[in-house]
Amino acid sequence: MLTNKHIQDIHIIGAGLAGSEAAWQIANAGLQVNLHEMRPTKKSPAHQTSACAELVCSNSFRSDDMQNNAVGVLHEEMRRKNSLIMQMADQHKLPAGGALAVDRDAFANAVTQALTAHANITIHAHEITEIPREWKNVIIATGPLTSDALAKDILSVTGEDSLAFFDAIAPIVYHESLDYDIIWRQSRYDKGSEDGDGADYLNCPMNKQEYEDFITALLNAPQKLNKEWEENTPYFESCLPIEVMAARGIETLRFGPMKPVGLTNAHAPKIKPYAVVQLRQDNHLGTLYNMVGFQTKMNYGAQQDILRMIPGLANAEFARLGGIHRNTFINSP
Repeated sequence: MLTNKHIQDIHIIGAGLAGSEAAWQIANAGLQVNLHEMRPTKKSPAHQTSACAELVCSNSFRSDDMQNNAVGVLHEEMRRKNSLIMQMADQHKLPAGGALAVDRDAFANAVTQALTAHANITIHAHEITEIPREWKNVIIATGPLTSDALAKDILSVTGEDSLAFFDAIAPIVYHESLDYDIIWRQSRYDKGSEDGDGADYLNCPMNKQEYEDFITALLNAPQKLNKEWEENTPYFESCLPIEVMAARGIETLRFGPMKPVGLTNAHAPKIKPYAVVQLRQDNHLGTLYNMVGFQTKMNYGAQQDILRMIPGLANAEFARLGGIHRNTFINSP
């Protein structure tokens, strides 16, 4: 129950990556924080758990190279500021070449435990449908999966139109269902993490005919029916569904997530793959692998049939199939 005292505290709506980090930094500065999260009372279309800082789409924070990559520089700056997100990412990182990837469940649970244990943070599990006008200090960190009711209230306050676009989720497969007579381990250009061996990814090779057959199947695959809000919503260019990329030209995927450069097939080193599908470890046990860059909005049945066309995945079992959801942001400077 919120009291008059709580009204004067700092309120943060949303316990995703941004909200969790904001709560941590403010609480460590000695201030009282009320962190409001609608899950598990109400779930979003994409979240699977009620944990703070749940990673919905990818388990990767992208490049961790602070010498040559702007994202890696940001990681280092956050570490130097005692970032909770970076602390837990480092504690639960997985082999991912030069990228920072994490066991998504262990990472989110660790963030949740740290926030719950902090004396200056109170977590409220309820949906905020409108911004209480009596709150004096509020951070809205609901992100792209803001609930419809709160999104409408935010727009009434800001007077801005919303900028919405689609985001998609890649499938995850079980390690034990893969064919390692076809698949080999290698990071692109043998680039690995400091404590790795340069073989952090699983690689599924395709020849020209296999690739072209795969593209044809993608273009003819049944897709999930569009909802009303999908009709005029653009796609996020950095996270396009594979069938949307395929529709832009037969070579698009081969110069995108299926590019074969920097890789040598350990089973046939003299034969250069025409295209390669990469899988990245998704949990500490190594039982789950994420299909890198393979976001999709195909029907579930079609997904399984078409993805099993990929060499090495003929008998693949899926822990999670791909999906698509709407992202909403305020159109602001």
